Amino acid sequence: MKQINKYKKQEIAELLRLHAVQRQAIRRRLRAFAEVRRSSYFYEILYCLLTPQTSAANADKAVERLRELSFETQPIDPEPILRDGANYVRFHRVKSGYLFKLKEEFPRISAALRNGAPAVEIREWLVGNVKGLGLKEATHFLRNVGRNGGLTILDRHILRNLKRYGVIRSLPVSLSRKSYLAIEKRFITFSNDIGIPVDELDLLFWSMETGEIRK
Repeated sequence: MKQINKYKKQEIAELLRLHAVQRQAIRRRLRAFAEVRRSSYFYEILYCLLTPQTSAANADKAVERLRELSFETQPIDPEPILRDGANYVRFHRVKSGYLFKLKEEFPRISAALRNGAPAVEIREWLVGNVKGLGLKEATHFLRNVGRNGGLTILDRHILRNLKRYGVIRSLPVSLSRKSYLAIEKRFITFSNDIGIPVDELDLLFWSMETGEIRK
């Protein structure tokens, strides 16, 4: 990593202090992710399909409503729930299509998740086989079930902080596959350089932006 000037050193000292304060809460959250049962994987993927350009809180509410209605096994149209103002999900029509496809394909997806492959291989498989999952969403799912193996979720909260600490020079307008993997590599290097595990740094950045340590 490039040499950090005095101002950046001060910023990183503050980051290390915040991590020390939040560390136990962050680690509890990571342990909770690792304890998610396979029986919940369907709804964890569903959540990650809903979150793009939608608040995490609304996506979470929509998932809980669908879970209460046993969407995984019952013939339910999810679109009215996704467009409900109480938990509005953007692009609800397109995402409803993703959810129907997820139901159809989940037995095959579930089998793939049992094969014990490294996280990077599982992510590639998910991106190629689950409609609506990109690198970010697939990593989000793997993190939420404790299986991301140090891969990173490059959402806007993370990217803003990577720019703040000089890991990237500017915020990307969009993330191609090549850009995502290049920034992910820089994020992991930065994490190693400052001595905060990347999974913990991810949640620390999220909490700094939102005031919460959530999935």
